[in-house]
Amino acid sequence: MSRKEKLYMMQSAYNVLSTVFGYGEFRPPQDQVIESVLNGDDVFVLMPTGGGKSLCYQIPALVRPGVGIVISPLIALMQDQVSALTQAGVRAACMNSAMGSDHNYQVEQQALRGELDVVYIAPERLALQRTLDWLGQCTLSLFAIDEAHCVSQWGHDFRSDYLQLSVLQQTFPQVPRIALTATADAKTREEIIQRLGLQQAKVFVSGFDRPNIQYRITQKDNPKKQLLSFLEAEHSGHAGVVYCLSRKKVEATALWLSEQGINALPYHAGLDKSVRQSNQERFLREEGIVMVATIAFGMGIDKPDVRFVAHLDLPKSIEAYYQETGRAGRDGDPATAWMAYGLEDVIKLKQMMAGSDADESFKRIEQQKLNGMLGLAELTTCRRQTLMGYFGDTLSQPCGNCDNCLTPVKTWDGTDAARKALSCVFRTDQRFGVGHLVNVLRGKVTDKITQFNHHTVSTFGIGKDLSDGQWKSVFRQLVARGYLNVNFDYGQLSLSETSRSILRGEESLMLRVDTMQTKSSMGGGSKKSKSVDINENDIPLWEALRACRTSLASEQGIPPFMIFHDATLKDMLDNKPSTLEGFGTISGVGQKKLDKYGSDFLEVLKQY
Repeated sequence: MSRKEKLYMMQSAYNVLSTVFGYGEFRPPQDQVIESVLNGDDVFVLMPTGGGKSLCYQIPALVRPGVGIVISPLIALMQDQVSALTQAGVRAACMNSAMGSDHNYQVEQQALRGELDVVYIAPERLALQRTLDWLGQCTLSLFAIDEAHCVSQWGHDFRSDYLQLSVLQQTFPQVPRIALTATADAKTREEIIQRLGLQQAKVFVSGFDRPNIQYRITQKDNPKKQLLSFLEAEHSGHAGVVYCLSRKKVEATALWLSEQGINALPYHAGLDKSVRQSNQERFLREEGIVMVATIAFGMGIDKPDVRFVAHLDLPKSIEAYYQETGRAGRDGDPATAWMAYGLEDVIKLKQMMAGSDADESFKRIEQQKLNGMLGLAELTTCRRQTLMGYFGDTLSQPCGNCDNCLTPVKTWDGTDAARKALSCVFRTDQRFGVGHLVNVLRGKVTDKITQFNHHTVSTFGIGKDLSDGQWKSVFRQLVARGYLNVNFDYGQLSLSETSRSILRGEESLMLRVDTMQTKSSMGGGSKKSKSVDINENDIPLWEALRACRTSLASEQGIPPFMIFHDATLKDMLDNKPSTLEGFGTISGVGQKKLDKYGSDFLEVLKQY
C-alpha cells in the first residue's frame, strides 16, 4: 500500500468518526490502532472498559473494503451492539444459535452481496465448516476478537470455544485480526498472543487508570444493611450492579433490597432464560435499576451511566475485580466501586477451588490469584497504585480517590495477638473454625468447649482484652497473609510453615484497625438524583431532554443511551443549539442521528 493510499484511508477514518459517530477526534491510542488495522497489520489492544475499544475495529470495518467479522462471546448482547450501530447508520447484523436458520441464512446472503459492514458471530460458529466456507466466499475487511482474555486459561474468564480461533490465522492469513480486552496481566497477555498466533502483531496497551472510579473495601458487619446504607446515602435512584457469589444469595439480596424500596432485579444463570433476558433489558432500558447478579452478568454491558458496582463477596482475582468494577462510570462521570469483605469469603472461595474438577496446576494458579485479591483487600496504602501495578502500569502518587487515601488506615502492633491466635489453633489440635477459637480466647464456656475440654488449654481466656470482632479481624488477616491455612471441607484453621516465625518471636506483625466506612468518612456521598453536574436553572431543560430521549427510545424498544449518551445531552444543555447545523456540532451526533432526531431535540431546546 502506497503512502498516498494510507493517508487517504486515515482521512476516511476521521470522516467516519465525525459523520457516523459524531466525534471530532480520537482518544489516544485509537488513531494508531486504527491506522495499523487499515494498513493490514494484526493488532493486540489492551484498553480499559469505557476507553473506546469498539471504535478500533468498527471504523476500520467501515473504511476497508468488505465486511468486518466480530467474534463476541455473549449472544444476549450481540443484538444490543447491532442496534447501537444501526442507530448510527452502520449496516450491521448478528448470527448465532438463538437466531432462526432463516435469519442466519439471510445475513450470510447479505454479506455475500456486500450489503453489510459488520457481522457479529459467536466463537462456536467458527467450528462449523459451512461458516468457514461462507467466510471464504466473502470479501473480508477484518476479524475482531472481542473479550480476547477468554482464550487464556490463566485469565479469569476462560471460554473453551475461543481456543479454536487460531483457525482464522491458518485459513485467512491475509485478513488483519484485532484482538481486544480490558483486563489482562502480563502472563494472560502472553497466552493470548501465543494462542491466537499474534506474535507479529502490533501491541497497544493503554493506561489502566479509571480516575473517576472511587475504590472502597470495608469489613463485613451485617453486609446487607451496609449495602443499603451505601445505596441510600450515595446512590439513591442510580443504576448499579451488586455482585454475589451464589445464586441463592443473589435472589435473597434482590428480594430484600426490593422490600427496602430499592428497584432491584436478580440475574444468574439458573434463572429461566426469559426472566434473565427481561431483567437485562429492563436494566438497559430503564433508569435507576439495581441488578443483583452473579458474574454471569456484565461482560459486554455497554450501559454508560452505571454509577456503582458493589461486591457482597470477594472476587476470585484482581482481574475479575477490575473487570467487574470497570462496568461503573463508563461515561467518565464519578462512580463508586464498593465491597464488603470478610473471612467467610476467603473460606468459601478456597472451598470452591478445592472442590473443583480442575487439575492441580490450575488450582495453584487460582490460589495465586486469590492471594493477590486478598492482598488488595487488606492493603493499608493506595489501592489504585496497587491495581495499576498489578497490570504493569504505574501511578507515581497516591490517587486521593480510594478509601485508604481519603481515610488513612490505622495500624497496630498485632504481634502478641497473632501469637495468641496461632497458639490457640495449635492447642486445639488445628481442628476448629474461627467462631470456636474466638470463644476459647475470650474464655467463653460453651457446650462445644466443655465437650472438647478446651476450657483446660493454656490459651483459654487469654484474649479477653479484645472483642469478638477484633479477634475475627486478627484471624482474617492471618489467613490473608498466609500464616493460617483453611480446611477446604469444613473451614477449620491450621498452622502454615510461615507461622513459625511469629510463634518463635522472630517476626513482628502490624495489623490494620478495622473500621466500618460511613458516608462522612469518605468526605462526600451526598444524595444525588443526577449523575452529571447540572446548573439548578437548567434542571427543567435537562429533564425535558432526558424525557425526549426516553420517549424516542421507547418507540423503538431500545435503551435510551443508544439514542444519545448523557454526555451528549449535557453538550446540548451547555451549547443550546438552535439550528440543525448547530445541532450537528454536538459531540456524539453523527449524520444519521442528526437526520433522525435533530428536529425532536431542537423543539425541546426551543421550548426552554
